[in-house]
Amino acid sequence: MKKNSLAVLHLQPMRIYCLLFAFSAFCSQPILGQEKHLSNIRQLTYGGDNAEAYFSPNGKNLSFQSNNKKWGLECDQIFDLNIEKASKDSNYKPIRISNGLGRTTCSYFMPNGKDILYASTHLGSHACPATEIIKGKYLWGVFEDFDIFIADKKGKQKRQLTHTKGYDAEATVSPKGDKIVFTSTRSGDLELWTMDIDGKNQTQITNQLGYDGGAFFSPDGKRIVYRASHPSSDSEIIEYKALLAKGLVAPTNMEIYTCNVDGSDVRKITNLGKANWAPYFHPKGNKIIFSSNHHGERGYNFQLFMINIDGTDLEQITTESQFNAFPMFSPDGTQLIFSSNRNNHGTRDTNLFIADWKD
Repeated sequence: MKKNSLAVLHLQPMRIYCLLFAFSAFCSQPILGQEKHLSNIRQLTYGGDNAEAYFSPNGKNLSFQSNNKKWGLECDQIFDLNIEKASKDSNYKPIRISNGLGRTTCSYFMPNGKDILYASTHLGSHACPATEIIKGKYLWGVFEDFDIFIADKKGKQKRQLTHTKGYDAEATVSPKGDKIVFTSTRSGDLELWTMDIDGKNQTQITNQLGYDGGAFFSPDGKRIVYRASHPSSDSEIIEYKALLAKGLVAPTNMEIYTCNVDGSDVRKITNLGKANWAPYFHPKGNKIIFSSNHHGERGYNFQLFMINIDGTDLEQITTESQFNAFPMFSPDGTQLIFSSNRNNHGTRDTNLFIADWKD
C-alpha cells in the first residue's frame, strides 16, 4: 500500500513544463548547494515505479518493489538489488524474490541478511488486484488478501507469518532482531501490531480510530515511528469508515508519530498539515527523516524533511523534482537510499537513488 502513493506522480505539470520548453537539464539537476546533506548521488534503477528500498544488514544490497514493464511485470514484485552492480550498469536486472503472482509490497531484510520479509496477495488471487476509483478522491487500496511471508534470496518462500483474515502488510524488523512491526485490519481498523521474529505473540499496539502504518523501529529498538491519519469530526469518521469498508483509505492528511514498542507514550511529532509520511529514524536516534508535501501550494510536491524527535528544528533535505520519498539510512549511517522522479526525462518513472550522507 505504501508504494501506491506514487500515483501522485500522474499530476505533475512541472514535467510538462520541462518537455514543452526543453529545459531538461534545468529540471533534472539539483539546485547547487540546496541538497547539502547529499553528495555523490547515483541512480540505481531505470524505468517504472521503484520504491521502498531498504538496506541489507551489511549495507551491500537493497530489497525493494518495482513494476518495471521491461522486466515483464504487471504489478509490484519484490527484488534483491546489488548496489555496486546497479550503480555501474543501467541495464542491470536485480533478482526477483517474490513469486510473480498477485501484488506485493513492503519488503525488509531479516537479521540474517539471507531472507527477505514482504507482503503478498497471491494466496487470494494470482491476478493483480485493482483499486476502486472514486472521482475527486486520491485513494490507497487496503487489499484484504495481503499476508506477510519470508523468502530466501533465491525466491524460495520459507514461511507465512500471518494467517488472519484482513490486510496484513507494511512489516519492518527491529535492529535488535527480536520484533516485527506491521499494519493490520484484523481488529476492524488500520492499527499497528507487533510480533516476535518467528511470527508468534502478535499484539495490537495502537487503538485510535484511523490509519496507523508505515512503521519503523528506532536504532536501539525501543521506540517506533509511524504515520497516522485520525479522523476527528463526524463527517470525517463517517467517510473513513465507509472507505475502509470498501478496502480503501484516503492518505491526504497524515502526521508523524512515535511510541514505545508496546504502544505506550504516543507522541505527535509533526503538525504540518497535508501528507507527512515515510518516516525513518536518523542513525543517532535523535532525528526523523520523512516525506511531506506540507510546503507545496499543490499536493504533488513531495520533498524529504528532517525533524528532531521532539518536533523542533524542521529542515528540508531535498529540493530536486516533484517527488522524493521512502528514505532509509544505511546501517553505518553513511548513505541514504530514497525514491525520486528526478532525471526521468519527462516520464512518470520513479527510480531509486543512493547518496552519501553528510550530517
